Amino acid sequence: MTGATLLLNATYEPLCVVSSRRAVVLVLAAKAEAVDITDDEVHAERITLAVPIVVRLTRYVRVPYPVQVPLSRRAVFTRDGSTCVYCGGSATSIDHVVPRSRGGTHTWDNVVAACRRCNHTKADRSLADMGWSLPHPPRAPSGAAWRLLGHRAVDPRWHAWLGMSEPVSA
Repeated sequence: MTGATLLLNATYEPLCVVSSRRAVVLVLAAKAEAVDITDDEVHAERITLAVPIVVRLTRYVRVPYPVQVPLSRRAVFTRDGSTCVYCGGSATSIDHVVPRSRGGTHTWDNVVAACRRCNHTKADRSLADMGWSLPHPPRAPSGAAWRLLGHRAVDPRWHAWLGMSEPVSA
């Protein structure tokens, strides 16, 4: 049994992603109930259980969330669709909009995906020096999917539970 299961709080609020094995254990221990299942089954001596894709805890758990999604190269590529924000080509590197040599920070609102050519051409110059502009200002990703999954791919069967209309791809 391999796979991932979305774990919901008792209030149907998304909490995290657990292994399918852990989800089955939670259901068998009556700590969670299956909300959505797969066609796969787990067989034991006296019971057969459908493998859950979404489970809900039977008791409410208070969990503090991190304020921001951690900044990583892969997460920047995911946010920008692996597309260079300057030319629209395939992104292979990240670029600081305001270069670090000019006081720019390594934060979500200053980092974008870029192709090697644009990144090399821009070097340590500002967008104004180059006469370039961004189609939209970079910002930190938000929403339940980013908070829980970061850069991981989302199972399409979780969209309704995460309040998503379109998938976040890796």
